Amino acid sequence: MRLETIYFAGGCLWGVQAFVKTLPGVILTEAGRANGRTNSLDGEYDGYAECVKTLFDADRTTLEHLLRCFFEIIDPYSVNRQGEDVGLKYRTGIYSRAPQHLEIARRFIDTRADAENIVVEVLPLAHYVKSAEEHQDRLARCPSDYCHIPLEMLNKYKHRREQ
Repeated sequence: MRLETIYFAGGCLWGVQAFVKTLPGVILTEAGRANGRTNSLDGEYDGYAECVKTLFDADRTTLEHLLRCFFEIIDPYSVNRQGEDVGLKYRTGIYSRAPQHLEIARRFIDTRADAENIVVEVLPLAHYVKSAEEHQDRLARCPSDYCHIPLEMLNKYKHRREQ
């Protein structure tokens, strides 16, 4: 097992976590905040993007596959907005401490026909703060809460993970 970690920001973290944890090869997810200006959430998000820390087994899936799936649930052309969620904390991004992850993400975007219109950040992870427990697996506990990702998309890969 080769474990690697990537951070996906795709609007409200509840839906992103609910989706990403269904992907085959994903071992663990954690709701959090990435790339703010401090090492805490003392300020009103202090520049952070809501994100999902994603631990995956690189022997069972590839980062390219995870990126393809991630792009299914985001609007990659929207700045600071996903669905009804608006603001800097809802920007889209791909963050990692591993330079090779960032290179793979940039190459993934650059080879798309719509690359010139994509506004997804691809940056080194500078800061990460885990979200409060009330945000962890929120949609599993509160399925009627608002989510910008359609239910059928949230469950698209669930059956494959259970196999």
